[in-house]
Amino acid sequence: MKEVIEALHKFRDDRDWAQFHNSKDLALALNIEAGELLEVFLWKSSEQADTDKVREELADVLTFAFLLADKYNFDIKQIMLEKIKQNTLKYPVSKSKGIAKKYTEL
Repeated sequence: MKEVIEALHKFRDDRDWAQFHNSKDLALALNIEAGELLEVFLWKSSEQADTDKVREELADVLTFAFLLADKYNFDIKQIMLEKIKQNTLKYPVSKSKGIAKKYTEL
């Protein structure tokens, strides 16, 4: 992750874009890119989606997610592992295996 964050910083800093990367705008950009990812699937089955476009839009989503995490000095590995631990408690295998319901409905 460190290598990716450093590359993102270099790209951003070479263009003097840090001034635009406040938390709110990073969150907005993340949401906009997520919408563009959704657009790849619009009116298609999952199998019909252009995988090159999925890859490109997913990279954009991850870019802004990583930059937002970095803005708050979050350790991406740590916050992901913590979230998996929380979800393990919310979705015990005994109640959720093979079931696509929210934890409040299990």
